[in-house]
Amino acid sequence: MQKRIYLSLAHMSGSEQKFIQEAFDTNWVVPLGPNVNGFETDLEEFVGANKKVVALSAGTAAVHLALIACGVGVGDEVICQSFTFCASANPITYLGATPVFVDSERDTWNMEPQLLEEAINDRIAKTGRKPKAIIAVHLYGMPAKMDEIADVAAKYDIPVIEDAAEAFGSCYKDRMCGTIGRYGVLSFNGNKMITTSGGGALICPDEEAKQSIMFYATQARESYPYYQHEHIGYNYRMSNICAGIGRGQMTVANAHIEHHRHVCALYKELLADVGGISLHENPTSHYQSNYWLNTILLAPTLRVKGEEQAYATAVRGAIGGAAGVTHAAEKLHTDCEPNANVEALRVALDAAGIEVRPLWKPMHRQPVYASSPAYVNGVSEDLFAQGLCLPSGPCVTDEDVHYIVEQIKSNIEHIP
Repeated sequence: MQKRIYLSLAHMSGSEQKFIQEAFDTNWVVPLGPNVNGFETDLEEFVGANKKVVALSAGTAAVHLALIACGVGVGDEVICQSFTFCASANPITYLGATPVFVDSERDTWNMEPQLLEEAINDRIAKTGRKPKAIIAVHLYGMPAKMDEIADVAAKYDIPVIEDAAEAFGSCYKDRMCGTIGRYGVLSFNGNKMITTSGGGALICPDEEAKQSIMFYATQARESYPYYQHEHIGYNYRMSNICAGIGRGQMTVANAHIEHHRHVCALYKELLADVGGISLHENPTSHYQSNYWLNTILLAPTLRVKGEEQAYATAVRGAIGGAAGVTHAAEKLHTDCEPNANVEALRVALDAAGIEVRPLWKPMHRQPVYASSPAYVNGVSEDLFAQGLCLPSGPCVTDEDVHYIVEQIKSNIEHIP
């Protein structure tokens, strides 16, 4: 039976069971407890910068609570990177606010700082109010141009929320991603650099902010001998069981990061002689990506076997990711999709037992956000049309990478 190579799956360290067993033995099987406290301490030591961390049920919950902490409410606008997963943007709508999407620059694929400032000025001119927050994303682990983004944000006194869900361990100018803005978001989903099976965390500026976030994450209960609620709260705290997995994962976090970087270096070596395929890498030494997912771009002129059948068959079920619940596609095409050579290569690699995936479809091209303001330059749409994510996780071996590249090369008919 052919081995299946997955995009990014977590790998257990072996020590997770110890922390989980302690939780059962001490009957701490609730969304608080020694493992939660210990995991938060581990994370605070890892990210440094005198930051405080709250462990939560998901990275999406962290985005939601960061927006609340920034005062976002009904009728407000929040600037959000367009080239990202929907979890960066959806919590804006949970609060009755409107996302304002800003396109990317080509060096890091993240928010374009000049376009960000143009968007701010235009929103002020159109609405008479500045946006309440800026959500900058470190896509696929690649740090955004945080100095430039932070300068624009400071000029207009707008707080920055760093979505570092994909960038655990990535650094920008030796500063850990997630510690540069006012708040930083981490994710520990099953496909991330480390996992708690599901979960996330919010990096906070200080202890006071941490206590406020914890208050809202645990149903906003006042200190009476009965349940008194004067604010709307949420059930967002991480469970002691999941935190136990996280504590075990922290023992191998650095090893996982180094493995992803090693896999990137191997892809670079093996793809060096393939014209028409470019690997996304750190633009300069200021950027230290964790390479959560290694990504490639296929030149439009690159010819791949089976292009003529690329979109001939409707997809059944989800492509990648743990969330396998989807609606059946109503048609074979949408008005914004990867090029035929990208889809043909995805199908060919899937048939060879290799999971690959298109890049994130820009939020400003998602039907659910069709009416949201967007400031675009064509970069994210161009990247989406040409890009693929390659297997990169801790379970991906050197032998796997050799096999993946061999399959890529064998399916190329013409190199421009």
